[in-house]
Amino acid sequence: MTGQVNRRVHEADSAVVDKAVRAARQAAPGWAALPVAERATWMRRLSEGIEARFDDLVAAEIADTGKPLEQTRTLDIPRGAANFRAFAEIAAQRPSEAFHLTDVLSYTVRRPLGVVAVVVPWNLPFLLMTWKLGPALVAGNTVVVKPSENTPGSAALFAQICADVGLPPGVVNVIHGYGTTGQLLVSHEGVDGVTFTGSTRTGSSIMKSVADRVKPISFELGGKNAGLVFADADLDRAVEGSVRSVFTNGGQVCLCTERLYVERPIFEEFCARLAEKAASVTPQPMISAEHREKVLSFYALARDEGAKFLTGGGAPEGPGYFVEPTVVTGLPESSRFNREEIFGPVCHVSPFDTEGEAVALANDSDYGLAATLWTTSLDRAHRVAQRLEAGLVWVNTWYLRDLRTPFGGVKLSGIGREGGTQSLDFYSEPTTITIKLESADE
Repeated sequence: MTGQVNRRVHEADSAVVDKAVRAARQAAPGWAALPVAERATWMRRLSEGIEARFDDLVAAEIADTGKPLEQTRTLDIPRGAANFRAFAEIAAQRPSEAFHLTDVLSYTVRRPLGVVAVVVPWNLPFLLMTWKLGPALVAGNTVVVKPSENTPGSAALFAQICADVGLPPGVVNVIHGYGTTGQLLVSHEGVDGVTFTGSTRTGSSIMKSVADRVKPISFELGGKNAGLVFADADLDRAVEGSVRSVFTNGGQVCLCTERLYVERPIFEEFCARLAEKAASVTPQPMISAEHREKVLSFYALARDEGAKFLTGGGAPEGPGYFVEPTVVTGLPESSRFNREEIFGPVCHVSPFDTEGEAVALANDSDYGLAATLWTTSLDRAHRVAQRLEAGLVWVNTWYLRDLRTPFGGVKLSGIGREGGTQSLDFYSEPTTITIKLESADE
């Protein structure tokens, strides 16, 4: 991210948004009428289309985000292809529901919502777009995608892939623009549901926009994720895992850890080792100059609030939107630094004395997306994990995902769940059919 223009896309006005929604509505009946098995076949074709344009997608994602080549080649684009295959299998294997009494049969069928607005963030643009499109499409919906204005490239290329594999016109529509375009899309009367990943503030704004029409919404929002390190933890694994969970993608992942709580007997050693590892992490660019300034403003705030910097705290010299990986300590839990999401390569480390205190500290947040827990005690792992107020809890690992399991947060971190059949539930509406059966001798 050097501040240089790498591509230009057309900004959608109200006429373009309306055209995209109308195209989706026209395609909706035919797409919904296809058997699930046929839609699943289309998902596999999209996955193959992604693999055929693998290098192009890698180049587009790197140009937009500045993320490392290795991460893009091993995570972002492969996971995009995997998302379509996974939901093809999940949909094909999903059991139906039926309940039978002596003379009554009740069963449930599901129909798609219709047209779904898919609003995608800039941090993992291709991965998160396909994470939403897979279940939405296989459930029978048509979609209008609005990627972030910061990262339009992979979405534009995906629209070409849809055409390349022969996906029926209007099933997937991609528009570009800023917040105004997104507002036009989510509030459009032709949109039947909205899925969004991004900030809590934007999610709240979308909720207000769709409230009058009571549209279904699925939100994965902000986080202020906690990590707990107990004295019995494998310290090498805990330090290495914490480095990953704090600094991956420059901390620009909703699941990244920003608060670490370490049991007091190992606090000093853990801090020293974490700071040493953090100092060797290669700085990654922030998505924009504005976001770089936001992260740096939190570094300045930490100084003003009296933090002790163990490493980092500034920005490297030279072009680009880089900031230093940073570890701080010494701030109260009430500080803004410990309360607000920063979304950068930084964490605060605090000591704790008891298991109960650790849980209370982790739960003392307006957010509840994810948490990590480091311990060699299986009893403690189960006990503590079930007390943490978070949608996802990792024990002795981080960012390990099974796409069949629910994904999402509590509190200000979101509404609803994605993943597995939970995604299919959101993108479809159930209808219960009850039939009074007549006996043979009546």
